Amino acid sequence: MRENQTDAELISEVLAGNSGSFSELVSRYQRYVFTLAMRFTKSREDAEEIAQDCFVKVYRSLGSFQGASKFSTWLYGIVYHTSMTFLRKKKLDIASIDNEETFLQMEDKASDLKANQVEQKSRSEHLEKAISMLLPDDAVIITLFYQGEQSLEEIAKATGYEANTVKVKLHRARQRLKDKLSLLLKEEVKDLI
Repeated sequence: MRENQTDAELISEVLAGNSGSFSELVSRYQRYVFTLAMRFTKSREDAEEIAQDCFVKVYRSLGSFQGASKFSTWLYGIVYHTSMTFLRKKKLDIASIDNEETFLQMEDKASDLKANQVEQKSRSEHLEKAISMLLPDDAVIITLFYQGEQSLEEIAKATGYEANTVKVKLHRARQRLKDKLSLLLKEEVKDLI
């Protein structure tokens, strides 16, 4: 039944003291929160810590959510700011494009997968690998727009940028993603030959 409830209904229940409703909100958004945090830190442990911090912040400040935007937009704003604060505190070096490391490894599938499934997995792996090679800002904007299905205005609210700035950043991030994918695919072709 909870799956059919809107975010607003779950938030109302949480504010009324129903902690099970908060668990449902966490369940709905934990994957995106973790993915965004991963885009910033490129470390599973750090991303888990950020995700946990985010949900603690969400729980504590849920009463201040006014519903002027979608819950997901408000949540992604928290993720963005929590990640940036984490990076500043940890003094992580946000590496340049030239020396970023690829960190995601996809699970191996059973060898009896259909050719279509293998091709889809390969595309996903290349896409994830290419996104992981982007600067954190680019990766987050790509993730919010395509995986989070956020509008430019929602991304602007979440990140604190102007909508036009987000549009420009998205355009540039797409170009850099295209370049990374081209590089990855070129390397794969070399390996096959």
